[in-house]
Amino acid sequence: MSGGLARAAVFGMSDGLISNVSLVIGFSGSGVDASLVRLAGVAGAIAGAVSMAAGEWISISAQNEMVSREVAVERNELVVNRRAEQAELATMYEGHGMEEATARQAAAEVMRSTDSALAVHAREEFGLDPDDLPSPMLAAALSLLCFLVGAILPVVPWMIGSGSGAKVASVAIGVVVAGLLGWAIGRLGDRSPWLTIARQVAILLVACAVTYGVGQLLHVTVS
Repeated sequence: MSGGLARAAVFGMSDGLISNVSLVIGFSGSGVDASLVRLAGVAGAIAGAVSMAAGEWISISAQNEMVSREVAVERNELVVNRRAEQAELATMYEGHGMEEATARQAAAEVMRSTDSALAVHAREEFGLDPDDLPSPMLAAALSLLCFLVGAILPVVPWMIGSGSGAKVASVAIGVVVAGLLGWAIGRLGDRSPWLTIARQVAILLVACAVTYGVGQLLHVTVS
């Protein structure tokens, strides 16, 4: 569960950073006033965070409901087809390297309690603990907060400045934070941190270049 929340936090911040730094740079490329860039950045941060939190809540709620249905079916099978489920569990244990006699004995001991048998079957068949499902509200709140943090960082230079200096500062903040997030993603995925750092920074720079180019093509002037 904690690993899932850590991933939600890291990817939530990554989404907020990349989407909003590219939004800010795109607006700045269109030639609008710094106040409009600030407005776009803050609005994008809030809208994106709410959308991210809602998506996380819906996703985990749906996942938990699906797991609950599967667990209910499995509980019924343990009652109705107890012998077949015990044989299935013994086969699983044999697959893990137990001797046949030991596997059968272990399966028989586990099947003495329906709750214990259900927990073991859920771990073996679904790879989860039905009593330790992630909280949709906690994941949604964490995603919202992390997205907001990532999205607001590139807006900070526009709160205190404008023009080319603010553009460079926004991109620089984005690159540094993207690098840190790439390192975290590498650690979470047990991959080379240098590869994930380079990937995160490249994605951010490409997104900025595309939106800046679109902004310059449109070149909106607001009076």
